[in-house]
Amino acid sequence: MSPNTRGALFALAGFGLFATHDAIVKTLGSTFSPFQIVFFSVLFAFPLATLMLMRDKTDGNLLPRHPWWTALRTLAAVGTGAFAFYAFSTLPLAQVYAIIFASPLIITVLSIPILGETVRIRRWAAVIVGLIGVVVVVNPGQTDLTLGHFAAIGAAICGALASVIVRKIGRDERSVVLVLYPLVANFFLMGALLPFVYKPVPIEALGGFAFMSALAFAGMLCVIAAYRAGEAAVIAPMQYSQILWATLYGTLFFDELPDRITGIGVAIIIASGLYIVFRESRGSASRTQPVLRTRSRPATPAAPRVSNQLNTEERDKGLPPKS
Repeated sequence: MSPNTRGALFALAGFGLFATHDAIVKTLGSTFSPFQIVFFSVLFAFPLATLMLMRDKTDGNLLPRHPWWTALRTLAAVGTGAFAFYAFSTLPLAQVYAIIFASPLIITVLSIPILGETVRIRRWAAVIVGLIGVVVVVNPGQTDLTLGHFAAIGAAICGALASVIVRKIGRDERSVVLVLYPLVANFFLMGALLPFVYKPVPIEALGGFAFMSALAFAGMLCVIAAYRAGEAAVIAPMQYSQILWATLYGTLFFDELPDRITGIGVAIIIASGLYIVFRESRGSASRTQPVLRTRSRPATPAAPRVSNQLNTEERDKGLPPKS
């Protein structure tokens, strides 16, 4: 089996685990507030994250070298989780994925002021086409816009912002800082909101929270293994397989059947995203390659972004970050 094939299989497994995680979020969201779901997700993630962070061999303390960028990235990460969990709780899975898939397009736009990236006409055209796809999915005028739609858009924007900031400061910051600060911020912020939204948690729901955190962590490990084995240009598009899982889970468990309009919008968004990924994989189209180096979908509260760990490994080996 070739390295790229092995990497693609790891990626498909990882994104399948992430999709299962999201289906559990949707199930729990019918009973519990997104703030309570995030809180328990982070609570169960702490032991897993601690085991992972114990492998960090970088000397230093927990003070960020870029405190303001770290603070903004932490807020963006908190917003990503809260917005995404609310969107999954209220909208069809496939529709949420379609909107969140716009993140690479937003990353391309944000890379201009934050990374000093030069975006040429072809990438601008891909961004515009992709955003048209988002409008098709949302279908304003025919569909009543809800807070869930705005939450999904907020998750895409916050996830993109967190991605670009990691690309800016990831070479300087320790992975323990990039991982721990959002976990702690989620724990305290969601804990402060918990008294206002708390509902008693039966044992089966508690198991659901624990299983959800384990799935997110396992999915992250699979995607890390995928990027170790294969090329980023092969692995990155595998995240779009989540739309197939969303369709399957939506049909089996939530009585959700994607309509034709959603299917058209998803196809447009994926096509524009793939164009950006494959163009940047050529190496000459982008100095910082912000889309490929984000490496996966936005981080979940229970699992940090994959690129944090890969960049740390590359830095420890004295290598430049992979594209």
